Amino acid sequence: MCAYNSETNWISRPTAFTLTPLPKLPMSTTPRPVHTSVLPAETLAWLDPQPGQTWVDCTVGSGGHTRLLAERVAPTGRVLGLDQDPAMLELARQQCAELPIVWIHANFDQLSDILIRHGLAQVDGVFADLGFCSDQLACAERGFSFRDDGPLDMRLDPTQATTAAELVNTLSEAALADVFWEYGEERYSRRVARRIVERRRAKPFTTTQELAELVRQCVPRSGTIDPATRVFQALRIAVNDELGCLERLLAVLPRVVRPGGKVGIISFHSLEDRRVKQAFRTPGVWQPLTPKPVQATAEEIQRNPRARSAKLRVAQRWTDV
Repeated sequence: MCAYNSETNWISRPTAFTLTPLPKLPMSTTPRPVHTSVLPAETLAWLDPQPGQTWVDCTVGSGGHTRLLAERVAPTGRVLGLDQDPAMLELARQQCAELPIVWIHANFDQLSDILIRHGLAQVDGVFADLGFCSDQLACAERGFSFRDDGPLDMRLDPTQATTAAELVNTLSEAALADVFWEYGEERYSRRVARRIVERRRAKPFTTTQELAELVRQCVPRSGTIDPATRVFQALRIAVNDELGCLERLLAVLPRVVRPGGKVGIISFHSLEDRRVKQAFRTPGVWQPLTPKPVQATAEEIQRNPRARSAKLRVAQRWTDV
């Protein structure tokens, strides 16, 4: 069983449970990715990767940004492409087979160890897009979407332990409310948590639609935003320890990016952006190159609506620490 620690504000992992089975290819059946990378031109302009350099793409996804970086550093450079979702790595590999990319199944909070295993002390640059891929959303079996019914899973890495169903069905009412408030900034967090606990006494939650329908009964609709949005965001963050992983990545970056090297991070909500902004303002370590985050143009948002909330921040390493 999971336990919520109020002092550390985190959830301990269960020692044993039944994994939600996933399909062999947990991805859209479309032969090419459905995902469109956000801020591609702005990312290249600010990072400016050069031939012969070594870069890390911490979040390969369907390979859009990875390809852009690899095309710039080729033919003598290389990109280390990380992703915790093996299906995304395989999808990206098919799109970028001819480019100098090393594909690595790992979470980016393991970056320091990964570089050591590949004989690297430092790299010329690091990039991360903290959003999750449309191809993952398009697969109902992954359990990310509140629009399509599927198992209540939400694991970015299907080999990891905890599922969203595990949290929803085992955390206390207070712990659930904390998760929804801290990670989703959901105003009705306590109401939702109370209703979840009442409902699961009769029948545990197993599908995304079961949870989404209950949340919609608790949270008033605001404009075009689905009432289940914040609760699903909070659960996804909790299941994958997204903020903890980001903090560990930000802590190690000064050691693995060479002086003069650059880091670019695209975030999609304030919980992520706040942490990136604070880290890039560390005196004597980073020089922020984007005092304000770079955002998508109206034209890009029209083509790719998910770019609306994307924020790119870029910083350059100053000195060794």
